[in-house]
Amino acid sequence: MPNMSLNKVEMPVQEPNVRNCNFSEVALGYTEEMAIEEAQRCLNCKHKPCMQGCPVNVKIPEFIHFVAEGDFESAYNKIKETNALPAVCGRVCPQENQCEKHCVRAIKGDSVGIGRIERFVADWYMKNGKKESFDITPNGHKVAVVGSGPSSLTCAGDLAKLGYDVTVLEAFHTAGGVLMYGIPEFRLPKAIVQKEIETLKGLGVKIETNMVVGKIFSVDELFENGYEAVYIGTGAGLPSFMKIEGENLNGVYSANEFLTRINLMRAYDFPNTDTPIAVGKSVAVVGGGNVAMDAARCAKRLGAENVYIVYRRSEEEMPARLEEVHHAKEEGIEFLMLTNPNKILGNDEGYVTGMEVISMELGEADASGRRRPVAIKDSEHIIDVETVVIAIGQSPNPLIRSTTKGLDTHSWGGIITDDNGATSREGVYAGGDAVTGAATVILAMGAGKTAAKAIDEYIKSK
Repeated sequence: MPNMSLNKVEMPVQEPNVRNCNFSEVALGYTEEMAIEEAQRCLNCKHKPCMQGCPVNVKIPEFIHFVAEGDFESAYNKIKETNALPAVCGRVCPQENQCEKHCVRAIKGDSVGIGRIERFVADWYMKNGKKESFDITPNGHKVAVVGSGPSSLTCAGDLAKLGYDVTVLEAFHTAGGVLMYGIPEFRLPKAIVQKEIETLKGLGVKIETNMVVGKIFSVDELFENGYEAVYIGTGAGLPSFMKIEGENLNGVYSANEFLTRINLMRAYDFPNTDTPIAVGKSVAVVGGGNVAMDAARCAKRLGAENVYIVYRRSEEEMPARLEEVHHAKEEGIEFLMLTNPNKILGNDEGYVTGMEVISMELGEADASGRRRPVAIKDSEHIIDVETVVIAIGQSPNPLIRSTTKGLDTHSWGGIITDDNGATSREGVYAGGDAVTGAATVILAMGAGKTAAKAIDEYIKSK
């Protein structure tokens, strides 16, 4: 009989005033008993509406049914039929806007905790499951995948399962893309990412690091070296700035640099690592998305006493996940809504001493559907800060598009593709943030799956 409780089983978490001083994972995960109890809330609907919201088509009711029966290994195998990174997705997917949004249980009460159950299953298998083995027959065709973020890893894994000889070319010294450099340890432990990558290597995927495509090799040279198709999944790593006075002062970071130094280069573990990062007593993070939440929560953990989120709209318009906003508030982050920077102030030595901001009010809706923020006359005031992190978005790096002949791009830098990921250049496919601009991990993975299928069809048709 289904568990008809209106509420999800609560996820155990670290206490706010404990976790805001460490980089250990905030959410502690379900126990077996909790996972079974939550899985039993699923009604196993005939039409499976939850699957409509999953970009990688996980067979959600089927894997949850296995969990409800206590058969965690079968649940894992069911997820892995379509999802190459379940431990990642269970932690960072915005399930509330995707699969859980369509859950029938959400009509009255909470949706089934699909993401929490998926995370449990993946973690359980990492601890208890036998090493995955794969029976793959090579088909003699080579594909190059540029970048090693979620989109690229998904595309590479799907192609490897089909027998392709796949090589992933990563510019950094460690594979994982945004999963390694962008998302903090307390939300996504790096050991989890590397375990998922090891599974892909078990499929035969080769990963070469320190390979900057566009410098070491061009896309044209990859074809000359025997690759029959190329997938570009290089993400959106080019930071945006506000173009205001003082952005060149010491103590001003792009969120991209700030998080990369902390996450990939482990600045949080200084002096055990070689990459320190100083935040000062007070930090302002400009922006209202998940990246801004990550930067603010990292700054708090690095010792800042006062951390401010500075956002020009109201909290209602913030694009960040509700869970991330909730956790940030619990951890002592102060939210300065309807506030916009005018300029960053500095001393004679070139270091940040404060930020002049102006109060805003909401006017008519703009093209995004959100009400446009309008400055309130004579409302300027100063925030005393030593560090400013700009987290207002990223765009695709121009290196690939500037070194690849015949590759059409948008004016803002995104690669133009059709619905299957095919670009204007024959044999070249692209997906994820390199195409859409900064978006979610799971949407990038969905693009990787779509492109893998199209690449297979393209090569078979040659």
